Amino acid sequence: MLKHRGFPGRLPSTDFQFTIRRPNPKGVTPLSQRERRSDRRPADKRADAGFMKALWEHFGPHPFERGNLDAGRLSWLFGREVVPATDPFDPAHYESLLVINEAAARAAFPEAFED
Repeated sequence: MLKHRGFPGRLPSTDFQFTIRRPNPKGVTPLSQRERRSDRRPADKRADAGFMKALWEHFGPHPFERGNLDAGRLSWLFGREVVPATDPFDPAHYESLLVINEAAARAAFPEAFED
């Protein structure tokens, strides 16, 4: 499992996790597309925006390996703002390649792209 050095481990001053420390011994948690409803808590929305900002600052428009990125946090963006970079795509593999769908990400999280 690739560890993304320099990527924030969590949203500052919160317990919202962005990365994992070690591979899951029971198997890789597969990515799945989670529905974001309009009634989500403001803290959850800030965590999504903070994670998108960290992804953009670390990887930009280039494909990146899933590696130690948290599957739960990534699943909130998967299928919309973060999409598979290869076909076929294995959602339960740490080496799977992803890429940011910049247009969708800018529309959903404009604050993540502000300087």
